[in-house]
Amino acid sequence: MRALLRLSGVIDAINTQIGKWVAWAILAAVAVSAVNATVRKVFDMSSNSWLELQWVLFSAVFLLCASWTLRDNEHIRIDIVNNQLPRGLRNTIELVGHTFFLLPLTIVVLVTGIPFFTESFAINEQSASAGGLPQWPAKSLIMIGFAMLLAQCISELIKRVAIIQGLIPDPHATQVHALEAEVEHVVEAMRKD
Repeated sequence: MRALLRLSGVIDAINTQIGKWVAWAILAAVAVSAVNATVRKVFDMSSNSWLELQWVLFSAVFLLCASWTLRDNEHIRIDIVNNQLPRGLRNTIELVGHTFFLLPLTIVVLVTGIPFFTESFAINEQSASAGGLPQWPAKSLIMIGFAMLLAQCISELIKRVAIIQGLIPDPHATQVHALEAEVEHVVEAMRKD
């Protein structure tokens, strides 16, 4: 199990670092959007490539940061309900959810995404819009993003089994999510009134 936990640590470190780097693409997307809007309004000029670049940058953040989000336990779920459940049940739900839902999903998307990308790359697929960007780089993000998510899913499964066996503490046991903090803030404000 120690070797698997080391593997999990390596996966976590790689996905975290990639996530931190790719997150800067949000700033780039905002800059591209602002420049594109300014040029369109001031000079009455526009280009489909600028619009498509915004989409690609956003897609890169969404797809390549998903594994980092999973690693930090910030993925979408009903935290208010989840946190009311006993810790053992939460661990079981995480284990079952990752094993029977996330793991198969990532495998299916990878199996279908690889030919989706390779066919596009082989023909150097271009945008259907005039002046648009090549399509294969954006399609590669699906394959790369889901490969990273698959690796992170495996890492989370390793850690969850180790937590259930009592080998490591749950790193998210005391984590307070933003939504929970907001609910607590609202409830506290209501009590003061």
